[in-house]
Amino acid sequence: MNTIQTDVCVLGAGPGGVATALQLHELGIPCVMVDKAVFPRDKICGDAISGKVVYALNRIDKSIVPEFVERNDIKVDCWGVSFIFSKGREIKVPLKPDLSEKLIKEQTPSGFVAKRMDFDNFMIDVARKRDLIDIIENCNISKIVKTENGFELTSKDGKTHIKTKLLIGANGAHSKFMREFGNIHKDPEHYAGSVRGYYKNVTGFNQFNFIELHYLKEFLPGYLWVFPLPNGQANVGVGMRSDLISKNKVNLKDDMIRLLKEHPRFKERFKDAELVGKLQGFGLPLGSKKRKLSGDNFMLIGDAASLIDPLTGEGIGNAVISGRFAALHAQKCLEADNFSSEFMDAYDKMVYDKLWDELKVSYRLQKGLLKPWMVAFTTRVLANNKQFGEVLSAMFSDVDLRKKLQSPKFYFNLIFNRK
Repeated sequence: MNTIQTDVCVLGAGPGGVATALQLHELGIPCVMVDKAVFPRDKICGDAISGKVVYALNRIDKSIVPEFVERNDIKVDCWGVSFIFSKGREIKVPLKPDLSEKLIKEQTPSGFVAKRMDFDNFMIDVARKRDLIDIIENCNISKIVKTENGFELTSKDGKTHIKTKLLIGANGAHSKFMREFGNIHKDPEHYAGSVRGYYKNVTGFNQFNFIELHYLKEFLPGYLWVFPLPNGQANVGVGMRSDLISKNKVNLKDDMIRLLKEHPRFKERFKDAELVGKLQGFGLPLGSKKRKLSGDNFMLIGDAASLIDPLTGEGIGNAVISGRFAALHAQKCLEADNFSSEFMDAYDKMVYDKLWDELKVSYRLQKGLLKPWMVAFTTRVLANNKQFGEVLSAMFSDVDLRKKLQSPKFYFNLIFNRK
């Protein structure tokens, strides 16, 4: 058995886990990052990489995003989001003001779309170049034991044993550690079921590669998405709250296939489309209620902390942001030699101070989508509302909304000012 001793162990090497490790490296703190997969590996996801990811990575290391920008073989540049509602009413939200062909040649994109197999592999390659990050792949941790001084992790094959003072849980929505030690369990009202497939020969994309969120009555308060990918492919999927899937007896796969063939909005665009591979399902733990994100000797980040946006389903950005915060707090833990649950509360506060106002607004908008009359009213009122466009843009680009969201004037203007 190979026994490893470390101050910090990151469990999971997705974007959130890698962001944590990279921030620890920038702080001069060695860590062990362990994952059950061998990269590159697939991860079922919508594949949208929002401006939040760009923002957070730039806070960690300004060399990462420019390197990714050059990777036109694995991503497309995304310059906006289209929200399409009933009767084809559309709210287009550019992620840069005054969007034009000239502008996109001169500026760094606000977001991208890349298959998670490619993006996650890019991120792990970045981490491999950092000498303070010890990456262990193909290591399925099956046993985690709390000790007086932290945690001990043992792999399923018994070959790897890790002792750590601080464990950062970054192993996703199905994390056993999240359930056993974080006491976070699936709540159907704050959880979404999703299906995703890759298609080729889809037509009708926006010239600036806007990602599309289609709010159809069959899936409310969820949506059907169509995201452009390199090589003429598209990521197409649906997501819906789990309690409503059960209540309304929705079959996500069958209903999505039917709508792509029959719905007037899609049938022409998908008439020559072919499914590449198969449709795959996955779960989304939504950040629509507050949870305890830490405890004695551990912190949870990303999907393991249930931080997915309830309205947009965006999760990578919040995973990277929370991973960075976990690394910053890890430094404080090590300096104070304090890993108690009470000391970890500061990490929870950092995360929710940054994200909760936005998650709360997203949840309110999501609940509004349950009422068809509210959807019709809202889209009529807000379709050309500059304030609303700024809110939606910020959900993807991480403009700091906290001051606006705390102002009653902002909500008045949101409803009554259509400029």
